[in-house]
Amino acid sequence: MQHNPATPSITAQHDEAKQRLPFADTRDFDDVERGYIAELTPNIVRNPEGNVVWDNDSYGFLKEDAPATVHPSLWRQSGLVARAGLFEVVEGIYQVRGLDLSNVTFIEGDTGIIVIDPLISSETAAAALALYRANRGDRTVVAVIYSHSHADHFGGVFGVTTQADVDAGVVQIVAPEGFVEHAISENVYVGTAMSRRAGYMYGAALERGPEGAVGAGLGQTTSTGTVGMIAPTLFVATTGETHTIDGVEIEFQMAPGTEAPSEMHFYFPQRRALCMAENATHNLHNLLTLRGAVVRDPHVWAQYLTEAIARFGGRADVVFASHHWPTWGRENLVEFLSLQRDLYAYLHDQTLRLINLGYTGVEAAEYFRLPPALENAWHTRGYYGSVNHNVKAIVQRYLGWFDGNPARLWPHPPVELAGRYVAAIGGIDRVVEIAQAAYDDGDFRWAATLLDHAVFADETHSAARALLADTFEQLAYGAENGTWRNFFLSGATELRSGNFGTPTTVNAPSILLQLSPEMLFDAIAIKVDGSKAWDLDLRLAITLTDLNRTFRLTLRNAVLVYLENGSGDVDLSLTLTKPRLLGLLGGDTTSAGIESDGDLGVLEKLVSVLDQGDAAFAIVTP
Repeated sequence: MQHNPATPSITAQHDEAKQRLPFADTRDFDDVERGYIAELTPNIVRNPEGNVVWDNDSYGFLKEDAPATVHPSLWRQSGLVARAGLFEVVEGIYQVRGLDLSNVTFIEGDTGIIVIDPLISSETAAAALALYRANRGDRTVVAVIYSHSHADHFGGVFGVTTQADVDAGVVQIVAPEGFVEHAISENVYVGTAMSRRAGYMYGAALERGPEGAVGAGLGQTTSTGTVGMIAPTLFVATTGETHTIDGVEIEFQMAPGTEAPSEMHFYFPQRRALCMAENATHNLHNLLTLRGAVVRDPHVWAQYLTEAIARFGGRADVVFASHHWPTWGRENLVEFLSLQRDLYAYLHDQTLRLINLGYTGVEAAEYFRLPPALENAWHTRGYYGSVNHNVKAIVQRYLGWFDGNPARLWPHPPVELAGRYVAAIGGIDRVVEIAQAAYDDGDFRWAATLLDHAVFADETHSAARALLADTFEQLAYGAENGTWRNFFLSGATELRSGNFGTPTTVNAPSILLQLSPEMLFDAIAIKVDGSKAWDLDLRLAITLTDLNRTFRLTLRNAVLVYLENGSGDVDLSLTLTKPRLLGLLGGDTTSAGIESDGDLGVLEKLVSVLDQGDAAFAIVTP
């Protein structure tokens, strides 16, 4: 794909950043190398079919000086994050970085190892475990800890253990209370939309290089291997709870409703080491991810960081997380955690102050400024979350989408609004002419607004599409935030080359198998196409023999209602296992394993009104 050079306005912006930010502070480069033991060479992981699922070597260009097409601060962060290998955190604790979006950590016990957060894919997790064993010995896995309910912290579990070993009690799976419900709901209920947008967020379809993907701030990108999940065997529920696994004592701190709905920190007193999961990393995190999620609570986030400092700050010599690199030394780690705490607290408190002064979300985000101590700390920079979209998220959390101005209460939807704007300005060619002037002046935000209307008024207008792609490209070049850069470049890619769909998905069979019957029926209810089902009146009973549970389901007024052991007549009774029900809903109506009594037409009618979603829905075009 042909790329444009950075415009003079973007180059000037980068020059200003180089003068303003503390590039002379190189402590992170020392810390990212500390404890280095070995690395995978080449750092490329393939699946059994030979397809590449991870290629960290493709980021080798980051060893060069920052080009004009990448914000120098993001270039610095990406170079640090791309540093891959096996590292010693402290004696007995080892971390593999640069083999996925997240890190995997190995804790050595009396007879084996405890694995913390086994990456996204089984292939990358297995490669990380092999790298550890090649340098530390062939220790067996005795436990796996999921620090929280996001896929990059559990999806690779089959690369380090098996369901059989867990079922036999050979391996424990430890997770915070509520883990399964939150891990499933996020990946299933709105999984189609979230996965499509995640392709933009992580730059999954982008070429890698100075004009393309350079990283997502939190990690380089997501691996594309086999995602799975093994259900926990031990749930941690209370702060102060301790467990000893293979001779390793672990003290837990619950932190629900922070970076994930179900999350926990944990401390290893024998190693004086604190794991902060994903609540204290070397960047500002997301309060609302660009892929979409429930808005996180920065006030609670800050409170749990305060509690962690109080509980562990005087006892720890190192703090590490499941992204980025550790921080060593009690004074350093308390300062690190304190600034991270102040970051989320300041965002929360000052946003609410601005709200009460009458600022809307867009206005508050535009005028919000961090204090110098937070502005000039590298680990508080907005590489993954940004101040701008986090402030908007806080406003959304407290006040919702409506900013209070009645003129914005009932606007036209984008296509209708675009046509009216284009007509008012004097036609699409005139819109492109004005946008070109804005582009030439370096006002890319205004150019993008104008051209968004132009493309939504006529998506076939080649000049509008081309200039909007060029505009997105310049906005990407200027973005310090990795996910903003990826979004802009992904939009430019689709305008130039067409819709790339959803490159990755986490709806793996092993995850779907963890759905409770209630969650499964909720997922079915979400898929009902309302208008197609308005006139249906269906009643059926489903008995799940592997769970010894029976549910009565009704579909009426396009609403699917279920009740365990519900009374009333039904037109169809099905007897099957939960895995067979999943297969049936996936379209397998012919395989064995189903007993039925009644009108099979009921099932056909139900399946006929289920909408599977669109994994390639339009984003930058109507």
